[in-house]
Amino acid sequence: MAAIGDKIKDKFKDITVNGKPKKIYMPSQKDGSKSNEITPIPKIREESVKEIETTSVEEPYSYVRILYDNKTNEYIYEVIEPELDEDEEALLETVKDRLIDDLELVEIEEKEERQKYLADKVREIFKDLDIRLRPVSEKRIHYYIKRDFLGFGPIHVIMNDVNPEDISCDGVGIPIFVFHRKYGSMKSNVVFEDEAELDNFVIWIAQRSGKHISVADPMLDATMPDGSRLQETLGTHVTQKGSSFTIRRFEEEPYTPINLIHFKTFNPEMMAYAWIAIETGQSMLICGGTASGKTTTLNALLLFIPPQMKIVSIEDTRELNLPHDNWVPLLTRSGFGETDESGKKAGEIDMFELLQAALRQRPQYLMVGEVRGAEAYVVFQAMATGKSAYTTFHADDVQTMVNRMENDPINLPRALVGALDIVLLQGKVKVGTKMVRRIKAITEVVGVDPDTNELITNKAYTWNPADDSFNYSGHSYVYSRVAQQKSWTSREMEKEVKRRKMVLEYMDNKGITNYRDFAHITSSYYRDKASVMEMVREYLEEEGRR
Repeated sequence: MAAIGDKIKDKFKDITVNGKPKKIYMPSQKDGSKSNEITPIPKIREESVKEIETTSVEEPYSYVRILYDNKTNEYIYEVIEPELDEDEEALLETVKDRLIDDLELVEIEEKEERQKYLADKVREIFKDLDIRLRPVSEKRIHYYIKRDFLGFGPIHVIMNDVNPEDISCDGVGIPIFVFHRKYGSMKSNVVFEDEAELDNFVIWIAQRSGKHISVADPMLDATMPDGSRLQETLGTHVTQKGSSFTIRRFEEEPYTPINLIHFKTFNPEMMAYAWIAIETGQSMLICGGTASGKTTTLNALLLFIPPQMKIVSIEDTRELNLPHDNWVPLLTRSGFGETDESGKKAGEIDMFELLQAALRQRPQYLMVGEVRGAEAYVVFQAMATGKSAYTTFHADDVQTMVNRMENDPINLPRALVGALDIVLLQGKVKVGTKMVRRIKAITEVVGVDPDTNELITNKAYTWNPADDSFNYSGHSYVYSRVAQQKSWTSREMEKEVKRRKMVLEYMDNKGITNYRDFAHITSSYYRDKASVMEMVREYLEEEGRR
C-alpha cells in the first residue's frame, strides 16, 4: 500500500464515525475563510485588464474567462479550474500513483461507465488509506483524476470549450495559443513549464490517437478520439523550442448548407447552384488558404449527393462525415521502419494507392480530402473519364491553382485541368470588425483554348466586399449543361433554381441544421418534388399571414 506523503500526514485528524476510527482531511484556508465553492472565480488584479465574458465549461468545476488587456491591446483566454493547495496536490499525486498501479485493462466503451469505474477506484483508494475528505476537497480530487485519466489533461478545458477552432503549443514555457471563433487568436494561461512534462504529453496524445511518435520519427499527423486533427513534433530535433502540437477542432455534427447560408458564407441562390451542380455530377475543386473553411464547405456540399449513389472518400485524417449508407471512407496509413528505394516505409498506404483502389470500386462520387502530389493526376484522370470528383486545394485564386497544378510536385497537363467543371474559391475575410468566411468566387471551367492553350473560365458568382453581397454574372455554363442534359428550356432552368432556393430558405427559417434532417429533406425532394414544394408553400403562406 502506498503511504501518504509525510508533508500531508499532519493534515489528517483522527475522528470516530459510526464507532469506527477515521481520518478526515483538514486543509489550510489561505484567506482564513471557509468557502465551500469548488472553483471560485478569481478577481482581476490588473486595472488595465477587463473581463469580456465568462462561460462555464463543466459546472461547477471549470470555466473560461475572456479578458482584454488595454495596455497590450490583446485578448487573453483564461482557463479557470479548481485551485489545489499543496496538501491537496500531494494527495492527488498519491492517488494517481495508486491508480497507475491498481487500474486493470478493461474494455469499457460508454463514457459514463468509464467515469463510474474510475470514481469507484478512487473511493477504494480513499477507503484503503483510511481517509475521509471534506466534500469540496473530494470533488476537486475527483475532477483532476477524471481530467487526467479520461480527459485531455492540461488542455482538457480548452478541448471541451466549443469556441476554440485551433489549439497551438509552440514549445516549453510558451503560453498555449487558442484561435477563438469570436475573438480570433489569443494566448491562454495554460503553459507547459517543464520539458519532460511536454514531451510526455505529446507522446501520450499520440498514443490516445492510436499512433506512435518517437525521437526516431519525431513528426506525426493523426486524428484524435474526438475527431480533431492533430499535428505534433517531439523534442528539439525538429522544433528548437521543444515539443509542439497543433489541434484543429471540428464540430461533432458537421455543418450543413443551411449553416453556411446562416453564416453568409453562401447566399441561398449560390447554394441552389451548388445543389444542382452536385446532383448532376459536376466536378468541383474548393480552393482557399489555411483555415478558410475548405473542408467544412466540402462536407456540407456533399450532403446534396442523392442517397442511393456510391461514394468513396480518401483522406489522411478522418474529417468527412456523411449520412449516406453507400459510402466507403478510406484512410491512408503510415508505415514503420526504414524507407525503401521508392521512399516508402513497410506497410505504408498512401493516397495514390487508395485512389487506384477506389476507382476499381466504381464510385459515382469520388472525394479526396486534399490533393498535394501525384494523387492529383489520378483525381483529374477520373474527372476526364466521367467520374464526379471533389477535393480541396491550397490556392488563393484560379491562376495560382493552375500554376501549382502544372508544376512540381503535381505536374498536371493543362488538358487534364480542363476536365474540372467548377472552382469554388473560399477565403477568410474581414467584414466590419469580424473575421468571417466567404465564397469569393464560383468560377466555371469552360475548357481549354486549342489555339492559345489557355484555360477558358466564367465567373458565375462573385463576392462584393464593399457591401458583403454576392453578384450573379447573368450566365452560367453549368446551368446550360444541366438544361441540355434534362431537355429544359432556360425558363425551366430558372424555375428549378428558384424552387431549390425556396427549399433552402424554408430550412433556414425553420432552423433545420442537423445533417440527417437536412439529408432527409433533400432526398425527399429527389423522390417527390411536388410534395416538398407544397410543404414549403404552405409554410410560407402561413408565415405571410402572421
